[in-house]
Amino acid sequence: MARAKKSAIIAVANQKGGVAKTTSVASIGAAMAESGKRVLLVDLDPQASLTFSLGIDPDAVEVSIHEVLLGQAEVAEAILEASEGVDLLPSTIDLAGAEAQLLTRPGREFVLQSVLEEVRTDYDVILLDCSPSLGVLTLAALTAATGLIIPMQAEMLSHRGVGQLLDTVRDVKKLLNKKLKTIGILPTMYDGRSNHAREVLDDLGGRYKLPVLSPPIPRTVRFAEAPAAGRSILDTARSSKGATAYREVTESILAAL
Repeated sequence: MARAKKSAIIAVANQKGGVAKTTSVASIGAAMAESGKRVLLVDLDPQASLTFSLGIDPDAVEVSIHEVLLGQAEVAEAILEASEGVDLLPSTIDLAGAEAQLLTRPGREFVLQSVLEEVRTDYDVILLDCSPSLGVLTLAALTAATGLIIPMQAEMLSHRGVGQLLDTVRDVKKLLNKKLKTIGILPTMYDGRSNHAREVLDDLGGRYKLPVLSPPIPRTVRFAEAPAAGRSILDTARSSKGATAYREVTESILAAL
């Protein structure tokens, strides 16, 4: 009997906040579901922004990624059906205490990998929305992942921290996860009218020697409006430039898997 194919696991990470990590996970996940993929989104941020953005009240979540990581619940108990054809492994504020509890656990870097192994054959793609830090949870995400996407605002200040993240990625590949592949940098909040934004975009590929996903995601108020509806921009503004850009980027990501 042929073995069931395991899903790709893609971490979306950047320790700098405000670079559209959560928006990117929700939008790319919705675009993948549109294309017929079975998708699981994992909220690894105690702020639970992804959970809220998908129309689920974190305060009403009974079993979350927190309990799963600490071995207090099975992953299947925590997975919820979310909007737009994706499943969600939700987060709550309790996750803030998980890092401290995991610090003393042997093999803590592999705890997420072990959890996701139980459901990898149920999905085509698992997307990890990492917290804006380089703590235990992000390290565990990089250890579990087969691919990495780095969202980065198209501004010079956003370069700060990307080098540190890439240093961490090199260490993870050397010591913990040789299969980790950086799919590319995803420019976000791009304003094509700005000379500065265009200069930053032109500089990205050469500076980091990494693929730059195209097209850049434009700056638009539509992204701020979507979470209030509990859905992604692909549903709330299907024909907008932002939704179109995420669909095109998603095609590139799927081709790279």
